[in-house]
Amino acid sequence: MEELVRTTDPVLISHVEALMGETDIIYFVADTNMSILDGSLGFLPRRIMVETDRIKEARDLMKSAGLEDYLKEV
Repeated sequence: MEELVRTTDPVLISHVEALMGETDIIYFVADTNMSILDGSLGFLPRRIMVETDRIKEARDLMKSAGLEDYLKEV
C-alpha cells in the first residue's frame, strides 16, 4: 500500500473515505489509534493508504474532486 494523504483534518479523511468508497479501490486509514491518543491537540496525522497498483487512479480521483492540494508529493 502507498500513502495517498496525510492529514489531521477529520473532514478531509471522511471526504476521501467517501470518494474511495464509491470505487473499488481498497484503502486503509492508518494511525487512527495514535491520533486518538493525542486527544484534541491534532498533532499526529492519519494517513490514507491505497493499493499500490491503484495509486494513480486514487490520485486522479482526488484531483477530479478538487483535492489535489492534499495529495502526498510524489
